[in-house]
Amino acid sequence: MMKVVLKVELYDDKIKKKAMKRVSGISGVESVSVDMKDQKMTVIGSVDSVKVAVKLKKLCHADILSVGPAKEEKKEEPKKEEKKPEAKKDPKEEYAEAVYEAYFNQTRQQPYPYYYYRTVEENPTGCVIC
Repeated sequence: MMKVVLKVELYDDKIKKKAMKRVSGISGVESVSVDMKDQKMTVIGSVDSVKVAVKLKKLCHADILSVGPAKEEKKEEPKKEEKKPEAKKDPKEEYAEAVYEAYFNQTRQQPYPYYYYRTVEENPTGCVIC
């Protein structure tokens, strides 16, 4: 969740309504609020701040003031300080995991397959129609 604060030049309610409609149409927007006094628009959701600004710039002048995480209300839950003892793993399982990770990482290091080009002269079994 991101909180995007934009400075917008909204001079009447009609433009405000259009701006809110454009921004709310973007996928990922959870809430939109406009402060006409300070001329600020706050958008909360998982959206790209540049995408929001571009949508608004087609309607009015918009500048990005701040982008940051949305502050969620923290619910205080009783803390449990019980620590569970970790079970020891079998050495064979540890070895199997290490081998699997090594193999997986080795295959991931080659992003592109190796291709090469051979001419007909290099390949004696190649067929050439002249």
